[in-house]
Amino acid sequence: MSLLKLSDVHVSYGGIKAVKGISLHVDAGELVTLIGANGAGKTTTLKAIVGLLRPAEGHIEYDGRDMAGTPSHAIASRGLVLVPEGRGVFPALTIEENLQMGAYTRRDKAGIAEDIERMFNWFPRLKERARQTAGTMSGGEQQMLAISRALMARPKLLLLDEPSMGLAPIMVQKIFEVVRDVAKSGMTILLIEQNARLALQISQRAYVMDGGLITLEGESQSLLSNPKVREAYLGEG
Repeated sequence: MSLLKLSDVHVSYGGIKAVKGISLHVDAGELVTLIGANGAGKTTTLKAIVGLLRPAEGHIEYDGRDMAGTPSHAIASRGLVLVPEGRGVFPALTIEENLQMGAYTRRDKAGIAEDIERMFNWFPRLKERARQTAGTMSGGEQQMLAISRALMARPKLLLLDEPSMGLAPIMVQKIFEVVRDVAKSGMTILLIEQNARLALQISQRAYVMDGGLITLEGESQSLLSNPKVREAYLGEG
């Protein structure tokens, strides 16, 4: 059964029809990627999934329930958590305080402490700087923190919006290693990413979005060798 299912979803954003009738699904335990050029409608799709935008048409189902009209905070409390583009950490709070904020709906102190240690194992740099304020960190470190903070909520489905954007290559590799490890631990992930090669290398299935439409879908490995994908998204003519 699909944990997330979009059926013929249309979304307008600022008077523009940004998403023009897309259908996709993410099954429990899968790492699925949605790739496409800037302006393809990927982020708008994510905003509709988490309730920040309301679809003009179509249905979004999460965990067997139609999400129409469900406010964002209620969606998050049901285990659907977004790491937004631009990271959005709390700059005046320390790394540790940011992680605690990720677990604000939880009451299991021992479990929270365990999960903080797990985040520190995935990202040792965060442990080194646990008492440093988030606003003084580099972009890559903030991305590590944003992912870790989301995982502190113990989501059923993690949505990642452009986690590699603006990062140095060595930091991009680290972020993707952790995303792959998180997926191997059983977490269900929908990854939105412009770095098509890396996204296809770590995911099981993929959708290609262009001009507000899904233009291709399939196993990630098969899309890696698809001539259209190679030319348009991997820089190979």
